[in-house]
Amino acid sequence: MFLSMFAGIFAFAQNKTVNAQKARQWVQRQGWHPGYALKVYNDVDAATFYQQYHANKAAWDKAFAFLADPGTASLAPGKYPIAGDTVYASITENPSKTLDQASWESHRKYIDLQYVIKGKEQISVVPLDKATVTHPYDAAHDAANYTASGKDYMAAPGTFYLFFPKDVHRPNVKVDGYDVVKKLVIKISYTE
Repeated sequence: MFLSMFAGIFAFAQNKTVNAQKARQWVQRQGWHPGYALKVYNDVDAATFYQQYHANKAAWDKAFAFLADPGTASLAPGKYPIAGDTVYASITENPSKTLDQASWESHRKYIDLQYVIKGKEQISVVPLDKATVTHPYDAAHDAANYTASGKDYMAAPGTFYLFFPKDVHRPNVKVDGYDVVKKLVIKISYTE
């Protein structure tokens, strides 16, 4: 009995801590959902993605099912429940912002899954320890704001972005030729 209990604890610990190479391979082969046409951006924190997915697989599977549903792209702007307070979505269709208007942000309670449904926008990301707080964390809004300089990405349909609590990100930046962008943001509860 002791050996089977030890084996169970060991297996759980392996899921909570995974080496970077195993996590990267899991992401590359789409272990989160093989066969989806959508892909995650190349620089995602694979180890955190792996750990969070395995800590709450049912919630992530519901989030990915919503993301991959062909009907999602035609939904009107608004909020959509997916799994109670654990997973919910917002669809917006707004003008993009200039660099000066767009804010750097991070969240503690929720992971951001961001996906551009129609159009293009610039999204930037930087590690939390490389950003300077301008507005401290507000638990009611699950957000803090920063000044920072990070890596820029061109977000377009086909690729989604994941931002964990240690990722400071600046979405919604205007790309020439795309004044209005339709976007999906899925909030997935962060598991400690």
